[in-house]
Amino acid sequence: MPVYSMTGYASAQQGSPASNDAGEITASAQLGLEIRSVNSRFLDLTFRLPEELRAFEPALREHLNSQLRRGKVELRAFVDAGAGSVPEPSPRLLQRLGSVQDGVIACLPQARCLSVADVLRLAAGEQAASHDWSKVLLPLAKQAVSALIEARAREGARLASMLLDRIAQLRALAKQAAPLVPQLVEQQRQRFLERWQEAMALTDGSVRPQAAQEKALAEATAFAIRIDVAEEITRLASHLDELERLIGKGGEIGKRLDFLIQELHREANTLGSKSAALELTRISVDMKVLIEQMREQVQNLE
Repeated sequence: MPVYSMTGYASAQQGSPASNDAGEITASAQLGLEIRSVNSRFLDLTFRLPEELRAFEPALREHLNSQLRRGKVELRAFVDAGAGSVPEPSPRLLQRLGSVQDGVIACLPQARCLSVADVLRLAAGEQAASHDWSKVLLPLAKQAVSALIEARAREGARLASMLLDRIAQLRALAKQAAPLVPQLVEQQRQRFLERWQEAMALTDGSVRPQAAQEKALAEATAFAIRIDVAEEITRLASHLDELERLIGKGGEIGKRLDFLIQELHREANTLGSKSAALELTRISVDMKVLIEQMREQVQNLE
């Protein structure tokens, strides 16, 4: 399965003819849909619909719930009568408006008469109400949601590629760290033995050479245990293997990846706290930088 991002955008438009009072087909209006999504812990849906489309919100919500799992999703719909188009009031509408206006002025003499702009606005409202969007809206919404899913899949593929690149870099850093600890242990062992030899040269024979040497070697062993990061490197490799497996599997993996990123960060911190050399500290810092980059991108995965 693909890896899906929660970030995406899609839009779709379709026209629908309207009929006037005489049953004649008038100019086609355009219904447009826009869907935007960003990251969120859960699926959070927001609808911005004109009044004539409010009744379709439950059906739109049901479809989005069936297709998406996570993300803050906003669906906006708009009806466009056409660029530069002016609605033409029908004679029946003009007669009705005139009758209503006469009745209002009879009761409220101070009321002003309807202007041309008022008549055109009311005609536009009637024209919008004359469109039947029931057979257009849901298929158009399905088209827009499919386009959104494709956009989220493309973004998810890009994020997956970035994550795999960071995993490869972490493996290279772990490979650099692995041989450093034995070298440090051997250097410290030689240092302890040299100190033992210097101390024996200054003693008056009250300390047995064998006992002093055993103590020096014991201190070297304790030092080796304290700086040993083999366990951290092993766990780091295990977490990286699981990350690669999940990315290859795809689907809803965002939350599991986020947990593994936390575990990677913990191992990198431990590696740094056990560091006994500048090179090992540098490796730990580089690891944490890469892991933080991965964390930021994993937050966008479904």
